[in-house]
Amino acid sequence: MYRELENLNVQEQVEKLTRTLVAIPSINGSEEGEVAVADEILNILRSYPYFQENPALVWEQTAIDDALNRKNVFAFVKGGVNTKQTIIYHAHIDTVGIEDFGALRQHAFNPDELQSFFSEFDQDQDVQADARSGEWMFGRGSVDMQSGAAVHLANLLYFSDHREELPGNLLVMFNPDEESQHAGIKSAVFELERLKKEWDLEYVAAINNDFITPQYDGDNTRYIYTGAAGKILPSFYIYGREAHVGDTLQGVDPNFVAAELTRRIHNNVELCENIQDEMVLPPTCLFQRDNKFTYNVQTATSSYLYFNYFLYRDSAADVMRKLQNIATEACEEISTYLSNQYEEYLNRTGLPRKHLNWNIEVVSLEEYSNELKQRGIDVEKVCAEVVEEHKMLDLRMVSFKIVEVLNELDPIKKPRVIMFFAPPYLPHNFLREDDQAEQTILKTIQNVLAEAEKENGETFAVKKFFPYLADGSYLSIHETNEELQSLLNNLPNLGRLYTLPVEEIRRLNIPSINMGVYGKDGHKWTERVYKPYSFGVLPKLIRDTTISLLNHVPVKVR
Repeated sequence: MYRELENLNVQEQVEKLTRTLVAIPSINGSEEGEVAVADEILNILRSYPYFQENPALVWEQTAIDDALNRKNVFAFVKGGVNTKQTIIYHAHIDTVGIEDFGALRQHAFNPDELQSFFSEFDQDQDVQADARSGEWMFGRGSVDMQSGAAVHLANLLYFSDHREELPGNLLVMFNPDEESQHAGIKSAVFELERLKKEWDLEYVAAINNDFITPQYDGDNTRYIYTGAAGKILPSFYIYGREAHVGDTLQGVDPNFVAAELTRRIHNNVELCENIQDEMVLPPTCLFQRDNKFTYNVQTATSSYLYFNYFLYRDSAADVMRKLQNIATEACEEISTYLSNQYEEYLNRTGLPRKHLNWNIEVVSLEEYSNELKQRGIDVEKVCAEVVEEHKMLDLRMVSFKIVEVLNELDPIKKPRVIMFFAPPYLPHNFLREDDQAEQTILKTIQNVLAEAEKENGETFAVKKFFPYLADGSYLSIHETNEELQSLLNNLPNLGRLYTLPVEEIRRLNIPSINMGVYGKDGHKWTERVYKPYSFGVLPKLIRDTTISLLNHVPVKVR
C-alpha cells in the first residue's frame, strides 16, 4: 500500500485509505468482517518504511473472551526526542449493518455507485445536492468511521516519515466492536497499562476522531469534544398477575405497567442533566416486550423493558434514585386506577365484591438480592447457573433471565418491578476544572483551534461531552468506588460474559479528546463524509494538536 500512497498528498492519501477500508464489509458481529478490516490495516502499516525497519512496533491483540476472535491493532512511533510523553490516536473499525440500504445493499460499500444513485435521488434535496457536488463520499462506514481510521493512518505515515517534528511518542490503536459491546477498547485497556509499565510511557491524551455532524439545519460548526458522555441501560423486570381475558380486572397486566413507565421515561427532557452549552440527551426506550410467545386468552405474566440513559455528570446511583421514584409513583397511580376501575365495574354490574388489591412492589436488584440472601439463598450460585444455561443469548436477555429466576425464588407471587442495570456501561469523563494538567490540555487545544480558524476559515466550538457514545469513555473514569457501587450492585452477575476493567481504567486516567471527521446521517443509508474538511483540514489539525500537547502539557505526577 505504501507505494500507492507515497506520491500522494495527505488529502489524497486519506481518500484512498478511506475507500480501501469502506470497501471491506466490517459489520459489527459479522463472522469475518471485523477481522478482515483489522488484517488490512495491519498490511497497510507493515508496508510503511518505518515499520519495515521496526516490525515489532506493529502488533495485534486478540480481544479478551471474544467468540469472534476480533483484534486490536497497535502501532508505535518513537519521536525525535527521548521522552516518555505519548499521545494516543484511536478509531473503531466496525460498522453497523446494511439492512437499511434495502435494494441497494449490494452497493452499500461502493461510494461511486452510491454517489451516482443519490445524484438522481429527488426524494431528499440535501442528499442529492451533496451527491452532485462531488465533495461528499457515501457508503456504510464512510463517516462512522473508516474515514477516521484513514486519517490516523495518514498521520501515522506522516509522523513516521517526519519523526523530528514529533516531540514525544505516538501510539495508534484501531479497535473492533465499538458499535456493540466495546470488547476492543476494554481489552486494549490492559495493553495500554502493560505498555505504560514496560515502556515507561506517560499518556498525555487520547485523540479519537469519531464523526461530528451538524446539530441543526445550516450548522457548519466543527465541534471538538474534550470528554465523553457515559451510558447505562436502566432495566425493569415487571412481574404481574395473570388473568383470563374474561376476568382481567382482577389481574395486573405487566404490559400496562411497562407502557406507563415508557410514557414517563422515554424522551423525558426533565430527566436530562442541565449542563449549559452542552447537547445533553434524554433517555430512550430500546426494548419493550412481554414474555408471551404464543396466542392464548391469558394475559401476560411478565415484561422486559430497558432504556438507553446518557450520563454526563450524574452517577448510576443518581439514575437509580430518579427512576425508582418514577416507578414507585407510576405503580401507585396504576394501583389507584385499577382499584377505581373495579369499583366502577361493580357499580355497573351489581356483582358482589372480591377481596382484591393491585399493589405493585418496586425494588432494586440490590435490595431484592439482599432479601434473598437473608433467607439463606445463594444468589451468586443462582446467577452462575442461569448464565451457564443461557450463555448464548444476548447479554441483556441473560440479565433478564437472571432477574426472572431470582423473582421465582419468592414463594409469595405478588406483582413486582425489579429495577437493575444491564450491560454495557460506559463511564463518562471530561476535563476537570480543578485539574491543572487537564486545564492545560484545554487551553492548548483552544490555542490550536484559534490558529486553525485563521488558517482555514473554519468555525470551531469546544464542548465537554462527545454526545454519541464512543470508546473514549473507557479511557478515564471519574466516579469514586463508592459512587460506582450502586452500578455494580445492581448489575446482574454475568461472570466472564461481561467484565468492566474499572481499576485499570482508573489507573490509566487518560483524557479523552474527539476531533472528528465531519459528515451527515451516521447509521443511515444516506451516510456520507465531507471530504474538504475531513480529508483536507482535519489531518493537519490533529497533527498540530499532537505537537502542541506534547510541547505544553507537563508530565503528571501520579
